Amino acid sequence: MKINWKVRLQHKQFWVSLIALLLVLANQIAGIFYFDITIYNDQITAISETILSILGLLGIIIDPTTKGTSDSEQAMNYDKPKDDAK
Repeated sequence: MKINWKVRLQHKQFWVSLIALLLVLANQIAGIFYFDITIYNDQITAISETILSILGLLGIIIDPTTKGTSDSEQAMNYDKPKDDAK
């Protein structure tokens, strides 16, 4: 699996999604050990975790090797995933 980490680490959406997912993970781990890190109340915590999860999903869907949220022109012309095997 080839991933251009240098480019991904420079992309704002990558960091937003990573931080969002880490916050959700931290709350889940705290729950396992019975630590209550509820933000305000259970409903607001549930809503905020849902929003953070959606941000994480968007970060997975976004191609961090292009500027903005669009796919590259090359990727738009694919009918199936590019086979990188040589």
